[in-house]
Amino acid sequence: MADSFSKKENFKKKIQKQKEKALRREERKTNNNKGAEDVFMYVDEFGRLTSTPPEQRQEVNLDDIQLGAAPIIEEDPRKTGIVTFLSEKGYGFITEDNNKENIFFHNNNCAEPVKKGNKVSFEKEKSPKGFSAVEIQLVK
Repeated sequence: MADSFSKKENFKKKIQKQKEKALRREERKTNNNKGAEDVFMYVDEFGRLTSTPPEQRQEVNLDDIQLGAAPIIEEDPRKTGIVTFLSEKGYGFITEDNNKENIFFHNNNCAEPVKKGNKVSFEKEKSPKGFSAVEIQLVK
């Protein structure tokens, strides 16, 4: 059977639209400007991206980079303080000079007899109930 005139016209229009669409697609491909600009980014000292280069570059010494936890600074085991409380039963408290912490002591740990208000030097020792002072000596 023969096609009607309108069917032939519609078919020609459809073919023409496909050709135009293919031409537009090719034109977009050839004239594509996306990404054509060379964009160069820098990272500033705060980790943000910037388009301006840094003024000067700081050299980093690899030996200065510390990996892991910070080193523990060894403190002097000998501390000083003042006897603030003394009981007749043989115990008392020493107030440390640097942090004003009260530390328990017993007369058995004293090299010499101490009185309230005496300046003493001692070493801290961990006991079951907290810190206690041992090797207590009068400071003159």
